[in-house]
Amino acid sequence: MLLTSLPSLSSIPLRRPVLKGASALCLVGLTLACNAYADSVPSQDKNFMTKAAEAGNAEVAASKIALEKSSNPDVKEFAQKMIGEHTQVGNQLKQLASGKDVSLPSEPSLVQRTEIAVLEKLKGSTFDKRYASMIGVSAHEDAVKLFQKNSTSAKDPDVKNFAAQTLPGLQQHLQMGRDLKQKLDTAKK
Repeated sequence: MLLTSLPSLSSIPLRRPVLKGASALCLVGLTLACNAYADSVPSQDKNFMTKAAEAGNAEVAASKIALEKSSNPDVKEFAQKMIGEHTQVGNQLKQLASGKDVSLPSEPSLVQRTEIAVLEKLKGSTFDKRYASMIGVSAHEDAVKLFQKNSTSAKDPDVKNFAAQTLPGLQQHLQMGRDLKQKLDTAKK
């Protein structure tokens, strides 16, 4: 008979230490997964951080070009300020993102890179006016809208605080950009 040739259950050695170890490992994995989920940043906040990084990268890249190409001292002064302040804010954003395990882009978006490439081909007062319009005004209008929205609607409190603390500086940059644009538009041609 087949049944008599099988060993009884009592004669099979139990592997309790292995089961205990496997159970503990599963419990640790489940705990880590739950903690990772609890600490994750909502997708809208990740999207904000990505857009903020791209915007800052675009302003720094275009401003570096302005330092090289422009002979206008007002444009150069504005560009230098944008490089310094947007680099500082970018570093703060990188630190925030790193603490949240969010990876950020290291360059402007594809659209921004295309606009910068067009800007780079311009010369003289045409370059200065386009830089003031594109970076001084348009880019800062977009950034102010982005940061205003996220200073109130971000779900992660650290992201919300970053947006709220950065917003006044961006508003100041926008006003400076508008003033520069106006000055360049009214200058002798």
